[in-house]
Amino acid sequence: MTTRTVFFLSDRTGITVDVFGNSLLSQFDGIDFHRVYIPYLDSDEKLDDAIRRIEEAAEVEHQPPLVFSTLVQGQLRERLRHSSCRVYDLFDSFIGSMEKELGQQSAHAMGRTHGIGNLDQYERRVESMSFTLSYDDGARLTNLERADVILLGVSRSGKTPTCLYLSLHYGTFAANYPLTPDDLDHGGLPRVLLPHKHLLFGLSIVPERLAKIREARRPGSRYASLESCRREVRQAEELYQREAIPVVNSSSLSIEEIASAVMHRMNLMRHS
Repeated sequence: MTTRTVFFLSDRTGITVDVFGNSLLSQFDGIDFHRVYIPYLDSDEKLDDAIRRIEEAAEVEHQPPLVFSTLVQGQLRERLRHSSCRVYDLFDSFIGSMEKELGQQSAHAMGRTHGIGNLDQYERRVESMSFTLSYDDGARLTNLERADVILLGVSRSGKTPTCLYLSLHYGTFAANYPLTPDDLDHGGLPRVLLPHKHLLFGLSIVPERLAKIREARRPGSRYASLESCRREVRQAEELYQREAIPVVNSSSLSIEEIASAVMHRMNLMRHS
């Protein structure tokens, strides 16, 4: 397998360049990308060190490393372009044409992408995260009408990480309820959820994957047995169908993809 070194450079946290670069790299199979992340490049001295590392990688591999950059300062970007690398600059690609279209110069200010920005939106994210933590895994069952969505699913089907992502990235008040074997044997919706049926969204999962996840948590247990997983998943899917609850299979999806599906299918508004 071909190996290629890839640098991710940013003058702030590096969140944007991480998403930007890895989205592009995901389209190329058969290459082992060695990723190097260097955030907070906000001075000539720090860039000197980053360029030194880039030059060393180029010399060792006999080919220029790929460099994804969201550096804002023009002088730093210009110096980077003259080093031994292939630069893919998010701002170079888009800012110029946007300035022309909008008829004004951009601010060229660092750290705006993930700043607090709109205070109301920031406070909404904080409040939604607090709500989600309080209503995780059925820990709290009062005032569920405050939720924007309530995720249902058997244990270890991805409810908690999806809810956390929804609250942190979208400002969504996301609760979740675990469908236990007793709930599933009963056959209907748990009584506490009946008034909130319009808020329910189901997660399913391939039984074999569920068994593998549970086995890592409780090795050799009945909880992790393939037989138990198959029965619980089947009963959960029958419940979703009987109650007309929208559902997505989480087996091969990332948390981001599951969350996006929930937002779309439930027609939820983004608050962040």
